[in-house]
Amino acid sequence: MSVDIIALGEPMVEFNQTGERAGRLYLQGFGGDTSNAAIAAARQGARVAYVSAVGDDVYGRMLRELWDREGVAHTDVRTDADAFTAVYVVDHDERGHHFSFFRRGSAASRMRPQDLPADRIAGAKVLHLSGISAAISDSACDTCFAAIAIARKAGVMVSFDTNLRLKLWPLDRARAVIKALIARCDICLPSFEDVAALSGLDHPDALVDWCLHLGARTVALKLGERGALLAEGGRRMRLQPHPCRPLDATGAGDTFGGALLARLVAGDALEAAGRYASVAAALSTQGHGAVAPIPRSGQVRAALAAVTAAG
Repeated sequence: MSVDIIALGEPMVEFNQTGERAGRLYLQGFGGDTSNAAIAAARQGARVAYVSAVGDDVYGRMLRELWDREGVAHTDVRTDADAFTAVYVVDHDERGHHFSFFRRGSAASRMRPQDLPADRIAGAKVLHLSGISAAISDSACDTCFAAIAIARKAGVMVSFDTNLRLKLWPLDRARAVIKALIARCDICLPSFEDVAALSGLDHPDALVDWCLHLGARTVALKLGERGALLAEGGRRMRLQPHPCRPLDATGAGDTFGGALLARLVAGDALEAAGRYASVAAALSTQGHGAVAPIPRSGQVRAALAAVTAAG
């Protein structure tokens, strides 16, 4: 089966604090940045596949059931009987949301280049991966570069979300690897905080310039409550944030990336795709968890129409 988008990374099972029972009640959900993005793209109508590994455990089976429900092909997700499926916990307070991860030695961290589905990658329109995909282990990092080599040889666009996590690797190594990945990508999806930490710069235009100078052809800089800044072919477009009532921002950036890619492969120009993705990301913050609140295309289009009607 040919697909529009093939994503590579680590899927996770999530336990998200709801605020009920004095903070002792947690909602079970799902996460993992590239899996979130894959589901977001699928909910917008794209044909999506995922490449990873899960343990031979209840959480791995839960993720496969999730991908079945969401229409994300997972025949290239291996079951590793000698490892476990990663888990994380999200806690909330007045300073925002905080993550605790249980992932060292996970099945996904044991991915190897020789496990890649080269034909599937070469037949896709976009390969999507992230800084986390590369950070979870040395072999996973090698797998990312090998997947990009397959994609580039086949003329497949490469999408890269920086998703810097300094709990996974030291800044110097993160900077070196992420710079090398940006240099090999067509579409870069960084956050302001990530690129500021990597580059030492602090202005959105300077951060975009940094990514373009490294080699990215298109940059969609996520600015959180300040919207997004898009750059392509000498043009820059500033997107204002879509009004929303946020409860939990977990996975909002992944929703933005997945929705953007879905609209780009559907034929939208960058600005239209970015506006769509900004609305999708905003709507995803209005519920708890990384996956459950991701909107479907009908919800996004209704919200876009409401904004247009309001003038």
